[in-house]
Amino acid sequence: MYLVAKLEINMLEGSIWDKVLKFAIPLAMTSIMQQLFNAADVAIVGQFVGKEALAAVGANGIVINLMLNLMVGLSIGANVACANFLGARTYLRLKKAVHTSMLVAVLCGIFLAVFGVTFGRDILLLIDTPPEILDAAELYLQILMAGVPTLLLYNFGAALLRSKGDTRRPLYAMLASGCINVSLNLFFVLALHMGVEGVAIATVIATTCSACLIVYWLHQEEGPMQLQLRKLAIDVSVLAYIARIGLPAGLQGMVFSFSNIIIQIAINNLGAEYIAASAIALNFEFAAFFILSAFSQAATTFVGQNFGAGNIRRCRQIMRWCVGMNFVITGSICLLMSLLAPFLAAIYTADAEVIEYAVLRIRYILTFEFMNVVIETCSGGMRGVGHSLYPAAACFLGVCVFRVIYIYTIFAAEPVFSVLMAVYPISWVFTILLIIGAYFYVFNKLERSMLPAVGK
Repeated sequence: MYLVAKLEINMLEGSIWDKVLKFAIPLAMTSIMQQLFNAADVAIVGQFVGKEALAAVGANGIVINLMLNLMVGLSIGANVACANFLGARTYLRLKKAVHTSMLVAVLCGIFLAVFGVTFGRDILLLIDTPPEILDAAELYLQILMAGVPTLLLYNFGAALLRSKGDTRRPLYAMLASGCINVSLNLFFVLALHMGVEGVAIATVIATTCSACLIVYWLHQEEGPMQLQLRKLAIDVSVLAYIARIGLPAGLQGMVFSFSNIIIQIAINNLGAEYIAASAIALNFEFAAFFILSAFSQAATTFVGQNFGAGNIRRCRQIMRWCVGMNFVITGSICLLMSLLAPFLAAIYTADAEVIEYAVLRIRYILTFEFMNVVIETCSGGMRGVGHSLYPAAACFLGVCVFRVIYIYTIFAAEPVFSVLMAVYPISWVFTILLIIGAYFYVFNKLERSMLPAVGK
């Protein structure tokens, strides 16, 4: 007999907007802190090591995201599965989901670490990384990939805590490890005179600390969400449930990353200044994305619990609140960053040419980020009701296929940086139309069928 799971936020009853904010704000702050790992790397090597080191770090971001996105998608599947089981009060399956998820994190982390360390140079060569930064980029990538097992432990563990509304403790873990990361960055680079290897080692140590905290907290949980190491095992039916939601979500992330790799190849061919500028701009793009993604994940978790409880009408209400608040908050922050772009870029480098290109990229992308709000939030809502394939297919067509065609036709005819950056907002226009159509199809179909609670 399992104890009733203690929920940090009651997502099934009462007001919605204030609970979504309570969930989303710590989650956004957590993701931004996680990105500050890379931002600290970029800033420190840019200011104290040099432009080539800055480019070496920047050239890795898209590659790492591509390799991790499938696993991050599985962590979303774990979040949705646990939220569904919580809403349906099927606590035996919830307990199995916790232990299955954490073991999957360990196994996938080991596989990715071996793959990344072994084939890191080949991957960098595949995306046309310039020869002058190749060795440094390879070293940085190999060290980071060696630390992937602890990164996945953090991501999966945090996803489990968020399924019950706890976004505070993942934030506390990230705050602690963020302080460790920045301190070690400065120590390794300034005191020990290390280069990209120093900032990479600092990131791995900091990530390991955050993973240890998450595992400890899960071990201290009461009821069906308690992690007991001796009970780590994979339940095939639960894993299939997680994979049905998580694999399309991961593939959707990989589609974005793959299209960005094609763009990165084009940037690499333009020169080191453009690589460095993109590395700077990506920090602000990621910050904006993490804010809008927090509301998307709120939609996933809130909808997931209410779908598990069989309350489709409340799922609709949740989606309206998530899209509306996301649009206002993310849009305002993106507009502010666009206006302050020259000052923000100067934090990372004093090179005037690099700053100019970074500002151009920031303004091309963040000015139109509001379209991505609708894409991500509607995708999150569809995942919450167990339909991950529709948003994945829409993003494949609207983002991946369109961007590849654009780069090899329009950009090939006029290979300048501004033309390349225009691919982002144009592709979002196509994707948003597909996503909105898929969203109304899924929710209208569910409402008509009056599905009972899932997970029983």
